[in-house]
Amino acid sequence: MGRVINPEPPGKERKRLAKSIVVALRMLSQQTEINNETRDMTAFIALALNAITKTIDKTVEPWEKRGYWVKADRFRMEWTWTEKLGKILHDSLAKEDWSTVAITTASISEKLSTVNVSQRHRLGTPWVGAWEKFTVGGSGDGKPRRSY
Repeated sequence: MGRVINPEPPGKERKRLAKSIVVALRMLSQQTEINNETRDMTAFIALALNAITKTIDKTVEPWEKRGYWVKADRFRMEWTWTEKLGKILHDSLAKEDWSTVAITTASISEKLSTVNVSQRHRLGTPWVGAWEKFTVGGSGDGKPRRSY
């Protein structure tokens, strides 16, 4: 049996998730009331941050094999905020503490301020159905599901 090669490296996945979070944050900032779409967007952001956190070790693993410990540690430190803010967002969303959600999403927006997404992006609405995945436990990988 041959090697299985993942055509989508963790960096590409991380970049796509970061852009999707930025789009969700833009739409979330336009919400005037708390409804199902607000819950979907917030749940998607929490799940996507969890998925980004999972990509960090995949990225760092080859560097550590080659002995690039300093590079690996710097990269981990650069992305530690995803786990911390993701957990805060997850917990506050579970309690429906919307003031903490607002503060946390503002912090996330600040961290992702360098991510550029054009107004005419092709990311769609990846947050649709995220609340259900969040409450039921779903896959939690932040990836939108496709039906074929």
